[in-house]
Amino acid sequence: MPIQLIQGDITKIEVDAIVNAANSSLLGGGGVDGAIHRNGGPVILEECRKIRAKQGGCPTGEAVITTAGKLPAKYVIHTVGPVWTGGGNNEAVLLKNAYWNSLSLGREYNVHSMAFPNISTGIYGFPKAEAAEIAIDTTKAFLKDVNEMEIIFVCFDVENFDLYDQLIN
Repeated sequence: MPIQLIQGDITKIEVDAIVNAANSSLLGGGGVDGAIHRNGGPVILEECRKIRAKQGGCPTGEAVITTAGKLPAKYVIHTVGPVWTGGGNNEAVLLKNAYWNSLSLGREYNVHSMAFPNISTGIYGFPKAEAAEIAIDTTKAFLKDVNEMEIIFVCFDVENFDLYDQLIN
């Protein structure tokens, strides 16, 4: 099945690429971003600094790629989801772009398996149900043309897991 769902820690998933819900500085932070940087080791931060030096960070909705350091993946795709400010500032479009651009970058790097966290639903405050729908709809639309990629949504909490489970099944 091209879309799977698990509850757990994304830093432990063995896939070609894990997606990091990064901030635009690419210098690490809290939540999944902090966990990826801590568990992956300093090489991820070093590569993020090189990207920053070249392009000045990562804009909301865009994605960049690094190696995965000590993580059981080949790559980390860092994407910046939107901060929820009520829905009137193109947050839904920006979140869709974050998923689409991550998937596209994965395809560019011949990634066959990719794990996503629940982008923007933590401290960025995006409503979880709407975010889950955007994530799944965007991924299904992408996979219509790219059928050699397996996607795993990794939910850290039960609330997100239940939302995704209802939408996938």
